[in-house]
Amino acid sequence: MSSTSTSPTPGPFVKVARTLADGRDIIYFDATEGHDRLTVDRQVLDAAPAHTELPHHPLSHQCVVVAGHRQARTFLPPSSECPLCPSRGDQLTEIPEDDYDVVVFENRFPSLTQDDPDDGADADDRTRHGFGRCEVVCFTSDHASTLSTVDEARIGLVLEAWIDRSLALSAIPGVAYVFVFENRGVEIGVTLSHPHGQIYAYPFVPPREEQIRASAHAYRQDTGRDLFDDVIDQERSDGERILYDGQHWIAFVPRAARWPFEIQIFTKRTVTRLPDLTDDEKSEFASMYLRILRALDSVLGMPMPYIAAWHQAPVLVDDLDSRLFLEVFSLRRAAEKLKYLAGSESAAGVWINDIRPEDSAAMLRAAMEASAG
Repeated sequence: MSSTSTSPTPGPFVKVARTLADGRDIIYFDATEGHDRLTVDRQVLDAAPAHTELPHHPLSHQCVVVAGHRQARTFLPPSSECPLCPSRGDQLTEIPEDDYDVVVFENRFPSLTQDDPDDGADADDRTRHGFGRCEVVCFTSDHASTLSTVDEARIGLVLEAWIDRSLALSAIPGVAYVFVFENRGVEIGVTLSHPHGQIYAYPFVPPREEQIRASAHAYRQDTGRDLFDDVIDQERSDGERILYDGQHWIAFVPRAARWPFEIQIFTKRTVTRLPDLTDDEKSEFASMYLRILRALDSVLGMPMPYIAAWHQAPVLVDDLDSRLFLEVFSLRRAAEKLKYLAGSESAAGVWINDIRPEDSAAMLRAAMEASAG
């Protein structure tokens, strides 16, 4: 394993970069100094996958990622064999150290890779190499915890890791969009129960983001106003779907929520990317987000499966058609019921929500107030 590392990072954390046995990067983010992170990776690993594919779907005009090697990825192992826990004794994992705060490493089973063995496309340009990068973000070394059970300081450190990796991945030539997200719960499709998220560096702007940008652009052309500001103003005017209204952030259940429990979290000032957040905004986010996550876990009396996804501006774009915001949503509609994407949603693209957004917001507000008390 390489012994090179970054210099200690000024500010609230220390960053150290190392290399795993198969050449993948691993980056430690520690809240305090004094961790050299010199432990050698003793895993015996095959070479990391070098190639995936991006065939073009002509009807949707979108790319589909095809990564056949992911069939072999680890699937719901017992906690004693979790690859995201620290390495201890002869139990070797993806993290060589026997403890850590927050750690980021290149995915062993990536959907996208930086290698480009076929120089991009086949003869008729229907299939490109799946260029990009996929990273795993481990929020804590404690396998039994969740992001909702850590403290504000740890949320803040995770946010710093998201910001750092957004900057680093944006600097890779050919990367067009950095997507930061967390999948939580087997209902969502998670294959590892250890608290973690992921970051994808795409070679294109994802369809959902293109759609949001197109809506914002058309709205500005038609009205001369900012769509995101007007959405926030309308939610504040309506009032009944607001969950949090602080100095720097606002959180609400959107009026046209598609999921039973769905939350959008915006900065009050115009911010387009994670690295643009100020220290005050970071601090308030940690406090607010912890309250929201704990409310989600208590609103139905059981841990809530969810997807949390950051939306931000594309890498090479500097305009007002993008806005930084975090979207958190769950497919659970009751303690014993899930919302399945059936014919109307999956085939027609028309969503049917089983819970009124106003009722969902009221339930979440009550859960937030109860936890605060």
